[in-house]
Amino acid sequence: MHASDPTFPLYPILSFLAIVVSFIPFSWHFRARNVGTCSYMLSTGLYSLVEFINSIIWADNVNNVAPVWCDISAQVIIGASVGITASTLAISRQLYNISLMNGHSMTPREKRRDTIINVVIAFGIPLLVMALHFVVQPRRFDIFEEIGCQPATFNTVAAYVLYFMWPVLIGFCSCVYSALTLRNFYNHRVEFAQVASTNSGMSPSRYIRLMLLVFVDMFCNTPIGVFAIIVSARAVVLPFSALSETVDFTSVQLVPASEWKADRLGRAAVEINHWVPVFCSFVFFIFFGFAEEAKKNYRKAYESLKELFSCGGSRVEANSNIKPR
Repeated sequence: MHASDPTFPLYPILSFLAIVVSFIPFSWHFRARNVGTCSYMLSTGLYSLVEFINSIIWADNVNNVAPVWCDISAQVIIGASVGITASTLAISRQLYNISLMNGHSMTPREKRRDTIINVVIAFGIPLLVMALHFVVQPRRFDIFEEIGCQPATFNTVAAYVLYFMWPVLIGFCSCVYSALTLRNFYNHRVEFAQVASTNSGMSPSRYIRLMLLVFVDMFCNTPIGVFAIIVSARAVVLPFSALSETVDFTSVQLVPASEWKADRLGRAAVEINHWVPVFCSFVFFIFFGFAEEAKKNYRKAYESLKELFSCGGSRVEANSNIKPR
């Protein structure tokens, strides 16, 4: 393999590490029923997995060698890209509810309802966008050299309403929640530590780290969504009626690196989307992979492995001491 990207295999290495760090904290967040953070890790982890595989298979070609994989990975990219921002919205909503400082703990019924709403936001919105994208999908998928399989989108006004607008719209909602949270946090800063712990079992440190994660996502992914709209709008925006004349779910568009790199803004859009899951995975791990609760889980895992290997070693030693009759 002779990749056309001179930095190869930098991206596959980093995307593989992104997969690992995405799922390291998953188990304890899942046990705590943290819907937003679990969805965030699943979105970044699956997105990184797809990009990792794609970057290896199509490092130096645009051959349609794995059509079924491309069908699956294109849908994962749609869902995961929206899933990252939807997860952030679920987290910002949770932080806002905590910041209300209503002075009482949530009842089991309230917790259940809150969990259902967060599941709808974090998982329902990406599934909805995946379904809506079929309306503006003109062909099976695209293959970009060095990048791999990508979803194909017909450049019509309907595409901006049904598909392109979602990261921006979700980011705006997260921004509103965050602004209200900061206001409540400022007004009730004296009682914050006590109420946050009472209402959610969440430490002030973890609350602040979640807030920082929301801010990073808003100031990164939302502008990226705006940039994607601007880049797409530079091309000819066709009427929706033209889609029926061009739709062909048996066709695949193959885009060599020399072609998609020829346009500076288009290249920037492709490269940014390529690196988003890796960046988000490492950002999440920086905030939560070195926290105190993470260290406690690392110690538990270490002790479990230590006990497992010591037991295994003891059995081997006992078996070796058995004398044959």
